[in-house]
Amino acid sequence: MKNLYIYDTPIGKIKISDNGESIIEISTIIETNETDNIKETKLIKLAHKQLMQYFNGKRKTFDLPLELKGTEFQVRVWNELINIPYGEMRRYKQIAENIGCQKGARAVGMANNKNKIMIVIPCHRVIGSTGKLVGYAGGLNIKKTLLELEKTNKL
Repeated sequence: MKNLYIYDTPIGKIKISDNGESIIEISTIIETNETDNIKETKLIKLAHKQLMQYFNGKRKTFDLPLELKGTEFQVRVWNELINIPYGEMRRYKQIAENIGCQKGARAVGMANNKNKIMIVIPCHRVIGSTGKLVGYAGGLNIKKTLLELEKTNKL
């Protein structure tokens, strides 16, 4: 059964969902009409606690069980994103090359777009080939906020 809980955070309302064993979604929301089990489980509370530590500059990595549901390629991309160090950025092309898909920058962008576990799987750390902030499901303002937060707290 899917559980979810909604929290206020420095970037607005976020929804954290689990399946009883793993986190399956962390996303921004404007409003919800969810019919799933609204329940603040131990795992959801842990994810929220770690996210708040991140927002307060006290956490740079996450220790949560994650369920990554996607194609084999998407999961490879998401696992590569987890390797991007806190406060650093990579270009889509770099991610593609790192997973052995030399010409896969656009496909990496599409995989980023399907990432359901924002921040923990840090797709906000991926930027365009010119160094510009491009494409982020939570919106470019949130992407910019997260990158500035990490830059400020990197040391």
